[in-house]
Amino acid sequence: MPNITRLHTGPRMSQAVIHGDMVYLAGQVAAEGESVTKQTQEILTQIDSLLAEAGTSNENILTAQIWLASMDDFAEMNAVWDAWVPQGHCPARYAGEAKLATPGYLVEIIVTAAK
Repeated sequence: MPNITRLHTGPRMSQAVIHGDMVYLAGQVAAEGESVTKQTQEILTQIDSLLAEAGTSNENILTAQIWLASMDDFAEMNAVWDAWVPQGHCPARYAGEAKLATPGYLVEIIVTAAK
């Protein structure tokens, strides 16, 4: 049996899954109605918290996938991201525009990290 740990598991998904030295986070979103800046800040705080609980940090993020409701918000999101990501430890990252699960969600971020 593989050694898998799931954090904050609900009926549909877990917020984090740990397998070996890998940590996979579910897509993180923030409160609806907030600006792109506020949503991005809240999401990155959630990511920090989940990674810490899993025994790692944002210095060990391998990949980051960012979905924006509108690519018009790319620069605003990047301003928050750039202040948060540890220089010298930037992950492979990709971003795109997508219709998110709820109209009030402007940003969703998914990361995979090493322990």
